[in-house]
Amino acid sequence: MTGRTPARFTADDYRARMERAVHAAGDAGLAGLLVAPGPDLVWLTGYAPPAATERLTLLVLTPDRDPVLVVPALEAPDAAAAVGAPALTLRDWTDGKDPYAATAALLDAGGRFGVSDNAWAMHLLRLQRALPDSSYASLTEALPMLRAVKDATELELMAAAGAAADATFEEIRKVPFAGRKESEVGADLAGLLRRFGHSQVDFTIVASGPNGANPHHEVGDRVIEHGDMIVLDFGGLKDGYGSDTSRTVHVGEPTEEERRVHDLVREAQEAGFRAVRPGVACQEVDRAARAVIADAGYGEYFIHRTGHGIGVTTHEPPYMIEGEEQPLVPGMCFSVEPGVYLPGRFGVRIEDIVTVTEDGARRLNDTTRELVLVD
Repeated sequence: MTGRTPARFTADDYRARMERAVHAAGDAGLAGLLVAPGPDLVWLTGYAPPAATERLTLLVLTPDRDPVLVVPALEAPDAAAAVGAPALTLRDWTDGKDPYAATAALLDAGGRFGVSDNAWAMHLLRLQRALPDSSYASLTEALPMLRAVKDATELELMAAAGAAADATFEEIRKVPFAGRKESEVGADLAGLLRRFGHSQVDFTIVASGPNGANPHHEVGDRVIEHGDMIVLDFGGLKDGYGSDTSRTVHVGEPTEEERRVHDLVREAQEAGFRAVRPGVACQEVDRAARAVIADAGYGEYFIHRTGHGIGVTTHEPPYMIEGEEQPLVPGMCFSVEPGVYLPGRFGVRIEDIVTVTEDGARRLNDTTRELVLVD
């Protein structure tokens, strides 16, 4: 992830997030958290280093001291300019010094720490060498729900990202499809996402005809033909928060089977959405959508989970999948995206981002879920 989150977040917002993270770490039996550059660092501090670097940058969160950001001296001015900087102490280091010894001095020598998943192995191994009795756990495994519940401002940003993706779909359905390569339509999608405010485009899947049976086909050189079913799945980041939506369109009139399968997936998507309410386990959303497809005889062709969390990244916990017993909480945001994929023929997927409310759920995507015919 690049850039900073919007200035509408204050230093107090970031301070509260870091305090919440420390408390969550203690509840999980951890001595603290070590957060490397990436989405967790941006969410906790508002700071994203200007580029990937081999120099150590690490946020240290422990219950016995204020947050400390260990940062290379040449990047300290950028870190100090971050909105969340007043809520932490900057500890800069210069080339030729040992940042691992300086970091180790901030930590319990025998503690177990949660580490953000994208920390470089080089940095973690050097830190472990400085603290041979320490141990580490993946932050996603130890605190999977850390970023899952969004506050009111985050929900506004999520809704705005969803609206931008919806505007993109309304425009893309107007462009010609037949006779053009998937990659050309994909470029149109990327351009539209940027036109409607996205700073980052994460994916533009255009899966036509038999390519639609591959859920992660993305784009290729296949020329779209009259009679093709086309899965469109696209999203990215707008003002630091994610969008992700899927709609399936058809070039010309569909066959009876194509329409039937599309209607089935639409019904499954609605069932998954209606299963969302506080206290329900994530797996129940998957079960509700999957049951509709299985009962119609297409269960073996629904080959992925029903949904994934979304926030400052387009894929994050929680996951709507069998075995995930995490209860839904108001403010969680995730996709509901069942699909049917018939090998060598076509695929259908319909996806909305939804958020859990106090008494149910709200969709953050509002474009039609009916089968759209395109030229």
